[in-house]
Amino acid sequence: MEFEDIRYEIDGPAAVVTIDRPERYNAFRGRTVDELIKAFRLAWADKQVQAVILTGAGEKAFCTGGDVKQRAETGDYGPTESGMFEIGNLHKLIRDIPKPVIAAVNGVAVGGGHVLHVLCDVTIASETARFGQAGPRVGSFDAGFGSAYLARVVGEKKAREIWFFCRQYDAAEAERMGLVNAVVPPGELLKTAKAWADDTAALSPTALRFLKQSFNADTDHQAGLSNLAMSALDLFTASPEGLEGAQAFAEKRKPDFVSHVNWH
Repeated sequence: MEFEDIRYEIDGPAAVVTIDRPERYNAFRGRTVDELIKAFRLAWADKQVQAVILTGAGEKAFCTGGDVKQRAETGDYGPTESGMFEIGNLHKLIRDIPKPVIAAVNGVAVGGGHVLHVLCDVTIASETARFGQAGPRVGSFDAGFGSAYLARVVGEKKAREIWFFCRQYDAAEAERMGLVNAVVPPGELLKTAKAWADDTAALSPTALRFLKQSFNADTDHQAGLSNLAMSALDLFTASPEGLEGAQAFAEKRKPDFVSHVNWH
């Protein structure tokens, strides 16, 4: 299968999925999401694959979320096979695939990229990785898994801090708050992720499948919140306030959100 925005490789028991848009800091457009969905489905169907590693190309970024430049240029995230931007289906697929998903965070994981790593079962971070949210800075948000599930991972207070202040956190602090499982030197990142994937190959796939579904069962109701949030986000990004965020980002200026707010 031909991919343009990602790379898909099988390495022993691991499927390595790499977002390959380093010129855009591995931000995803509609095509990227389509290709990620195809890759995870391939990994699901492949009996050789015991775990999936999700990472980003280059050393600067794991993923910086939706391509805000694309949104500023066209008002959306570009063409897709279905005509829909299927990020919600990607989120669901990362949770539903009955195999452990390991995020190997090689650089900046912010915005929608931060949500992707949070949804992975475990996260291994390079010492150079940085984590945070940027949505409210660019006229976007994730009021579904990206906030509700994040609160389960790091606690309510920390999750609200992450979203309300859009700060960035280094790998050491991310490990302290329980946002990542391990921190390793940059040159050891993929090697470590593959070693963790190798460990899963010695375990019962059926047991892991039931365990993952059991862990997910406690938060599956958040899928409803996610659907509601995605519908709200579609409306918000087309509003004057949402458009101002994308335009200001593209023009490298401070956004003027307040003049567009309707408090009633």
